[in-house]
This record gives sequence, C-alpha cells and structure tokens, in this order.
Amino acid sequence: MTQPLKDIVINALEEIKATNITSIDVRELTGMMDHMIVASGNSNRQVKSLANSVVVDAKKAGYTMIGIEGDDTSEWILVDFGDVIVHIMLPTTREFYDLERLWSLRPGDLPEGGSGDDDITLGAPDNG
Repeated sequence: MTQPLKDIVINALEEIKATNITSIDVRELTGMMDHMIVASGNSNRQVKSLANSVVVDAKKAGYTMIGIEGDDTSEWILVDFGDVIVHIMLPTTREFYDLERLWSLRPGDLPEGGSGDDDITLGAPDNG
C-alpha cells in the first residue's frame, strides 16, 4: 500500500471518465474520516461502473472496503473505506444535496445566534 488511497480513488474515477471530481479534507471537521471524494457520473450505469472501478482498484492496492450503499439504484453510491469516503452521484442528485457546500462550512461561517431568514433547523416544524 505505497500509493495513498485518495490518489487511487481519484485515478479510478478518472479512468472511467467521472466528472467534477472533488476531494475535501475533512480532518478538522470530523474524526470519522480524513477525506471525502465527490464525483459525478452521467448515467446510472456510469455511476455504478465508477463505484466498481474504485472498489476494484483499491482492493488491488491492498485496501479494504468497509461498505457500499446505493448500488441498487445507482443514483448515489457511497463507498466507505474508513479514512476515505467516496460519493458518486448523478449530477441532479449532487446538485440537490450539495455535499461540497455542506462539508466546507466551518463553525465560524454562521452568524452568532443563527440570525437570518434562511436559517433552517432540520426536523423542526415550519411555523412561518
């Protein structure tokens, strides 16, 4: 395992022509993983092929996959290697969930007291 897993994943995605490959260093945000890689595929078939390529190349290099989710519909597949989590999505799904924005927010990015009309508390009823 001489090549870092992050590089293996990115190379595997590039081989199958993934689009908009983004690597996010999340070590300062969570202790659950070091890097999150997000990529898009143009069809369900390509999303599934991208995930398969990532798994095969990582296993060849000696890395162990913890789990995979979403390969039944192939709209959004998550491949979990522990320190590296890979999200492969259709463009519309990626745009809707906007993981890059979500994981780029830092605690100081929000105004104190949460002022603003756009503030949303997940799971809270909308009383407006």
